[in-house]
Amino acid sequence: MSLPVFVHPALGGLSAGHDVELTGDEARHAAVKRIRVGEQVALTDGAGTTAVCTVTATSKSSLTAAVDSVTAVDPELPRVVVVQAIPKGDRGELAVEMLTEVGVDVIVPWAAARSVSVWRGDKRDKALSRWRSTSREAAKQARRSWFPEVTDVVTTERVVELLRDCSVPVVLHEAASGPLADLPVPGRGEIVIVVGPEGGISDEELAAFASVGAEPVRMGTSVLRTSTAGVAATAALLARTRWR
Repeated sequence: MSLPVFVHPALGGLSAGHDVELTGDEARHAAVKRIRVGEQVALTDGAGTTAVCTVTATSKSSLTAAVDSVTAVDPELPRVVVVQAIPKGDRGELAVEMLTEVGVDVIVPWAAARSVSVWRGDKRDKALSRWRSTSREAAKQARRSWFPEVTDVVTTERVVELLRDCSVPVVLHEAASGPLADLPVPGRGEIVIVVGPEGGISDEELAAFASVGAEPVRMGTSVLRTSTAGVAATAALLARTRWR
């Protein structure tokens, strides 16, 4: 069974035999999970380093452990960026949760022309906070060493730049003639996947993407929800790269 995972922001320089203390929300989470002295836990900084530790002391507000081993891993390649049009309701958090679990490296909230939900002011800040919290918890659940980045909200102009600069641009569209399966997928570089909103990607947005060589592709005959399309596309592409 996998060890329970907690986030510790400063694991650099630790090695077997060192002591490490967990405080704040993560320590309180450990208390809720009834982590006891003598149990092993995994601490990660979300930036590639994981320490397996044996708990030596606990309280409601802290946990102390002895480091048994430390491992550091490089980010997996190819790097996967998903531009997720902002959906309505809680479907954004659902998309973020699944994208994190499947292994996406960067999640980019996109204020598409036809997005039903509009983030402004306090709503924007709260929504971003929810997306980032959801991603963090999903990364812990998935035992990821590298946590995905959830960027600030971007405009279509920024999406065009991402598509122009990447190795493989992927624009999902149910009416596209070419299938996703025909795209060449390198073992390195960066894949950018664009997922439109409930109302679809506008003609103007499609034209802007096409101007940098990002033609739309389809996944099949079914029309997927905006909250699941990116996950399906990511899985299809990773099955040909990282998961082989």
